[in-house]
Amino acid sequence: MTRLQTAIWHEEAEPTDAFAVRRARLHGYDVTGDLLGRASWGEMLLLLFTGQRPTAQAAALLTDLAVAVANPGPRDPSVHSAMAAGVSGAPAAAVLMAALSAGAGQGGGGRDVLLAMQLHASCGDDLTAWSGAIQAPGTERDDAWPTMEHPPGFEPHAAQRATTVDQTLAALARRAPGGRLTWLQAHADELEAMAGRPLSMAGVAAAALLDLGLAPEQGEMVYLLLRLPGAAAHALEQAQLGFKAFPFPELDLLDDPERPAALAGQEA
Repeated sequence: MTRLQTAIWHEEAEPTDAFAVRRARLHGYDVTGDLLGRASWGEMLLLLFTGQRPTAQAAALLTDLAVAVANPGPRDPSVHSAMAAGVSGAPAAAVLMAALSAGAGQGGGGRDVLLAMQLHASCGDDLTAWSGAIQAPGTERDDAWPTMEHPPGFEPHAAQRATTVDQTLAALARRAPGGRLTWLQAHADELEAMAGRPLSMAGVAAAALLDLGLAPEQGEMVYLLLRLPGAAAHALEQAQLGFKAFPFPELDLLDDPERPAALAGQEA
């Protein structure tokens, strides 16, 4: 018999039913016997990813980050994609897949966070190293991703740091004194001058996720998860409002090369 291999989860079956779970352990903790009613969602998430019982400070930091990024807003590509799926009548899974797909990229999405975390890991506190890395973002090691057009963790189009980004950085840095967030807050102006762009929410999230002890690949996953609530809520709302209230972009297909010649002649 082939067995699944995992160090994360262990199940004990009920004596009378091999498919019913009597006890489930997460990194040694009995989920319904020890954690349920005692652990917060943030503590459960960190235990799941890191294998270690998180401190109260870490759990509070994750909670604050979750509040800050839970709803990127309807102008964000991930939320807007979910709204488009919702108003079209797509099922819930398709709505969330739309949000994940549009929010996974290098422009403020999950990949942007991963690359920003890697930047922190490689440059540390060395501003000279940061300057070189920011001015030459380089190419992705994964062929599925295009060459970066802006330094990860910075806004590609904005002229100045958003107030919400500034407030989030200040609030999160208070939760993790002495970590990457503290360093980022102290040197944000210098880094922005190097990049010629303002710090983004993805850049703040990257520092927070490192302070939580997560690897870049883990941080990318967690960031994608934390941004889904807003996409789901907006999609449900838009489905109720209907497609007439949704701002679909205007389409002009008069020069569509795929239009049959006969149809084009009728329109003329």
